[in-house]
Amino acid sequence: MERNQSLHTYIKEELLHRIKTNQYQPGEKIPPELELCKSFNVSRTTVRTALNQLTLEGYLVRQQGRGTFVADKKVKQALSQTVRRYSDQLADQGKHPEIEVSDISVVAANELLSDQLNVNLQDPIQRIERVRKANGEPTQYEVAYVPWSVAPGITAEHAGHSLYKSLNEFFDVWIAKTSENIEIAFADEQICKFLECEQGLPCFYIETLAEDKDGNKVEFSRSFFRGDKTNFSIERTYSK
Repeated sequence: MERNQSLHTYIKEELLHRIKTNQYQPGEKIPPELELCKSFNVSRTTVRTALNQLTLEGYLVRQQGRGTFVADKKVKQALSQTVRRYSDQLADQGKHPEIEVSDISVVAANELLSDQLNVNLQDPIQRIERVRKANGEPTQYEVAYVPWSVAPGITAEHAGHSLYKSLNEFFDVWIAKTSENIEIAFADEQICKFLECEQGLPCFYIETLAEDKDGNKVEFSRSFFRGDKTNFSIERTYSK
């Protein structure tokens, strides 16, 4: 145990190590609380605290009357420069991708959208609401905004796949650059409805601004990713 590390943190890290090194496999039932108490020579409260944290973070699943099981591996998405689509990234992980279009409407640009998309106030903006799923489980809730002048008449069929690919194929709009801002947010009542999670669940919140090769702003999106179902990889390359 590291210096100044609490007992429950040590137990959490040890169990997490076993999960990440596949000593505990996805779907496998871990030892019961009393057995872990004896193994680590600690109180049941200490073990329970560690298990609760791992459950909240999405590494364990507790089933009433059955015990505690290792959760399925989280959906991994790349934030590095990549042209690979969401569906391709999930397929590599053995997961079935799905994009559910909840709503498409036209709204008038407010101050935020006017600033982000460089359009005039009240200009028509297409609001596209979608939920991404992996193996049937919601992992991401997204609201994207595309100016009508950029791609008029986006349909559910266009949005039901890669939106960027549809913009290119049907509207001759090529996304050349995206900028992302990432924060931590907590799921409110509306987010919970789409992500099918408990209120207050920690989520990754990402705002994305997309530009074409001429620097025109063509899409702005706000996305919430379930923190217990998703993680991100970032790869950087450096020149001498």
